[in-house]
Amino acid sequence: MLGYSRTLLRLRLARLLPSVSASTASVPSNGSNNLPDSPPPKSIWQKVKHEAQHYWDGTKLLGLEIRISSKLLIKMASGYELTRREYRQLQRTINDVLRIFPFAMFVLIPFAELLLPFALKLFPNLLPSTYQSQKEKENKMKVLRLTRTKVSEVLMTQKKAIKLPSTTTDEQRADFKNLYAKLRSKTASEEIDKDQLLRVAKMFKDDIILDNVSRSILVAMGRYLNLKPFGTDQILRYRIRHKMLKIKKDDKLIDYEGVDSLSVSELQVACSQRGIKIYSATPDQMRKWLKNWLDMRLREKIPSTLMILVNAYTYGDNEVYHSQYDALKAVLSSLPEEFYHEQELHVDEDNATFKQRMNVVKEQEQLIKSENVQEKNHVVLVKDKLSLDDDPDETPEVTKEEEEKKKVNEKA
Repeated sequence: MLGYSRTLLRLRLARLLPSVSASTASVPSNGSNNLPDSPPPKSIWQKVKHEAQHYWDGTKLLGLEIRISSKLLIKMASGYELTRREYRQLQRTINDVLRIFPFAMFVLIPFAELLLPFALKLFPNLLPSTYQSQKEKENKMKVLRLTRTKVSEVLMTQKKAIKLPSTTTDEQRADFKNLYAKLRSKTASEEIDKDQLLRVAKMFKDDIILDNVSRSILVAMGRYLNLKPFGTDQILRYRIRHKMLKIKKDDKLIDYEGVDSLSVSELQVACSQRGIKIYSATPDQMRKWLKNWLDMRLREKIPSTLMILVNAYTYGDNEVYHSQYDALKAVLSSLPEEFYHEQELHVDEDNATFKQRMNVVKEQEQLIKSENVQEKNHVVLVKDKLSLDDDPDETPEVTKEEEEKKKVNEKA
């Protein structure tokens, strides 16, 4: 552990010395030219001491996290269930420990630390969280905000079909056709009510959405979820599904323990994972937006992938609670005329003509060919067999009694 800390210190000093020499060379000899209010520049020894203290504190913090997480592992092995906070602490420590192993060769091989700047440039997440400075964390959040802003603009211009399941009732078919007729009319904003919008949104399924959107939307969703959009469509879908499954599991834990139980830092992390705005937002606003996410996800049963698209549309808005429903309508209304024709087949499959079925089969054949071309020159090590769709047995409806009990617990 100490050797690892010394290696990181040597790397930081290698970066530090050129900047120190440049700064000392630029200081004028005449002291009268200096600004009276500007602090004196730090000496080389002060900067070296600051960096050494930073990495020593990071090493002690990592050791403390390992000691705490060891107790959590023993608790979990004994059959006790971890709370959300304990689970996140264990997960963070495991990730930091795993990041140490790639640096072993930089410690063991002489002068190998000279390659560390290139390694950190290519893989910035290799550095454990305990060694990251506040400035580095702020830079990451700034890059993520800019990325999500660009993704929001891209998704606003994307128009690609998202298919509905064929297992719909007569009432749902009527709702679907009526809603899309309103969405294409000029007075859609006045006629569409929230209840009808939610009823139609429930018809969408996460897996069907991911399986039928274009690669550009997949890449945009991946970047919005802070994933590197590399690999084929199959790999990208698998990574998005894996990330969304973690978020869906975390939704149930937060809803069970209550949003008010989260600290400010935990609240920021939870909102950031779901694409909810945290920059210049107060804790009360973030709690309100996170509660709205949980209500739409767990009680209204809106698909999580559709919620990500909604958050991308509304990224930067202040009144998210109201604009999310408007964005949901915008997502559905942005679909082209060709999409509506395809939905007629899936919503009313029993009455579909042979020509309609033939066109859909040909479209699926083209998608299969496109995926085969992508995978031709790639070794695909994963099979996208994950499922995001909610199991009715696993996600029962919340009864009124449970709601009342939960409100009483929150007040207590």
